[in-house]
Amino acid sequence: MKLSTRGRYGLKAMFDLALYYGEGPISLTNIAERQAISVNYLEQLISPLRKAGLVESVRGAQGGYMLSRAPGTITVGSILTTLEGPLAPTDCVVIDGGEDFCDHSQYCVTKVIYEKIYESITSVVNSITLQHMIDDYENNQDSMIVHTICECK
Repeated sequence: MKLSTRGRYGLKAMFDLALYYGEGPISLTNIAERQAISVNYLEQLISPLRKAGLVESVRGAQGGYMLSRAPGTITVGSILTTLEGPLAPTDCVVIDGGEDFCDHSQYCVTKVIYEKIYESITSVVNSITLQHMIDDYENNQDSMIVHTICECK
């Protein structure tokens, strides 16, 4: 499984909002500068995050975006699935009525493996919150050269 830029950049933006949680709304321009993401792309990412109830918007001159709740209550899984959809390695694992999805589902030996991969990924991303990311960031800040999330591809 490989995350798209949508998931990676969305997670970076949410991490940035988490770092400033409780300090009021943050403009997309500030997030874009700190996280090296274009403002136009951030606008596309923020919309589904807002619709999912993960962020709130504040209008006006001092407006911007902020987390809708504490960083310890927002999981990486909720962010990624909002932006990427199910994190399954194949569609047959998550499609309702998966038996009808594939002619070979009755005897597919790989589907069981794909289900285990999906369960493992889901378990991991749902166990990590934005607060965990902040804690890791703060614990490793002294040894970090660059203070952003990895841009691995």
